[in-house]
Amino acid sequence: MFKGSIPALVTPMRDGAIDETAFRALVDWQVAEGSSALVPCGTTGESATMSIAEHDRVVALCIEAAAGRVPVIAGCGSNDTVVALAHMRSAQAAGADAALVVLPYYNRPNQDGLIAHFTYLAERCDLPIIVYNVPGRTVTDIAVETLATLARLPTIVGVKDASGKVERVTAQRLACGTDFCQLSGNDDMALGFMAMGGVGCISVTANVAPRLCADFQAACREGRWDAALALQDRLYPLHAALFSDASPGPVKYALARVRPDFPTELRLPMTPPSAASRKAVDEALAWAGLV
Repeated sequence: MFKGSIPALVTPMRDGAIDETAFRALVDWQVAEGSSALVPCGTTGESATMSIAEHDRVVALCIEAAAGRVPVIAGCGSNDTVVALAHMRSAQAAGADAALVVLPYYNRPNQDGLIAHFTYLAERCDLPIIVYNVPGRTVTDIAVETLATLARLPTIVGVKDASGKVERVTAQRLACGTDFCQLSGNDDMALGFMAMGGVGCISVTANVAPRLCADFQAACREGRWDAALALQDRLYPLHAALFSDASPGPVKYALARVRPDFPTELRLPMTPPSAASRKAVDEALAWAGLV
């Protein structure tokens, strides 16, 4: 259903507001450079700092700008199940192709709570759901067996796995079936993830290097592992540099280096990246041949 290089889009902001012109331009560039789908309002998009109205507007804007050229997987997660459902319904009404739903953060539900949360959403909205597992942010991890239970629901179609445990690709493939869509949530681990049966990556780096990330995914998909390894080596310093300070500070800085008209503004509590982080980004962009 979904595959390839899928950027978790940053949200350009200017003077405290969403810069819709810059966002549309970003979407057009991503499509032209080979991104195979788009994710607005994920973590990298600073969704945690948006009002509900802003969140739903950014999703709708992405769908409008994509204009059917690539699928849109709308960030719809919340630690409040009812709010997550509202986001899903809004995204579906706007024309989204799927919802990316993070495990409830801060609340720290047990495995029964995770089943109840996702079942509630699936029973009340038929928009396809990709479960987003990122224990480093949510302090909650979904067990393979729990994911397999959810995979039996017809609209829960895949997982964005940012657990950092590459061996889970095989475990989840055996538990959830070969048609269950497994997308890496870690750029630096995507090569191993793809080799073990993954089909793509919801990527931070693709914001900055969409063509290289698309080429990397194509090489993996086609079994051209030497080419994939060469691209991994070219991109790895950038994968690391974009997390050398709190995200999305470094990626917005990097985008402004690649696209000088791109605004670097962040919303509190996020602040601009440090001098050391900017230096790491500059060096990684040069290594990748992007500047």
